[in-house]
This record gives sequence, structure tokens and C-alpha cells, in this order.
Amino acid sequence: MNTGYGQPNAEGAEVPQRAQKDNQIVENDWSHEIIGAAVEVQRVLGTGLLESAYAAALAIELNERELAFQREVPIEAVFKGRSLGVAYRADFIVEGSVLLELKAMEATNELHRAQLLSYLRVSGLKLGLLINFHAFPVVKGIHRVVNKL
Repeated sequence: MNTGYGQPNAEGAEVPQRAQKDNQIVENDWSHEIIGAAVEVQRVLGTGLLESAYAAALAIELNERELAFQREVPIEAVFKGRSLGVAYRADFIVEGSVLLELKAMEATNELHRAQLLSYLRVSGLKLGLLINFHAFPVVKGIHRVVNKL
């Protein structure tokens, strides 16, 4: 599993001073840095590209900001104590606590937010960001979804 700054874990590696300080940041505070990364991606790329291009650029930007993340994370669902297998793949999980669902479409709607809430419930995470890179500015296309926060 890919953790750290977009790189595999290295046993015995020192924890950067920034990471030690950031361990004190709560889940809600990561959204500010994540949104800043999304703004930078759209500032450089503009609108109109495929979701995959924005995802690749966001991975680079998160890495430059030294935010730990995983991409295309398989999330298994459980129903009545039985595994359903992989229910979906999260676009990103940042700092082990914020689930990102990326879109590149004219507009998102309640269905997209409901899906993200379901993803949060299945994953056990509490905070998700739905980011639509076709909205301009991108901050108008970002929706915070919380699960029992």
C-alpha cells in the first residue's frame, strides 16, 4: 500500500519536522491545504481537461506540499458481517483521513454528494471533499461532506 508522500514507506526513516508538527492538525484543517492544492492545479491547467489529467496534477501538487496521500484506494464494503469485496476505489485519501472524489463535469448534484457520503460510511472516514475541476473558480465546485463529524 502506498503511504507517505506519494512514496512507499521506508523503515527507519526519520519523520520530517513538518510531519511531527502536522500530527497535531485535525481532519478539518487538512481541507484547507487540499483546497489550496486544487486551486493551484486549476490555476495552471484551467478547465476542460479530463478528470485523469486533474488527478495526476493533484498528485504532483499534494506531493510538493508534502501531504501524505494514496490514489485509487480499494475500499471494501461489509454487509451484515460479510465482505462484499471492493465496493469502489477512492480517488484519493489524504493524510489517512480525508477522502477526495474528483470530477470534471459541467455541474455536480445531490447524487454525487450522496455517493461521497456512502463512500465515507463504507470507508469509516469522517470527511470528504467533492472537487469539480470544471467549475470556475474551482472553490465554487468544492463540497465538504461529513460523516458523523
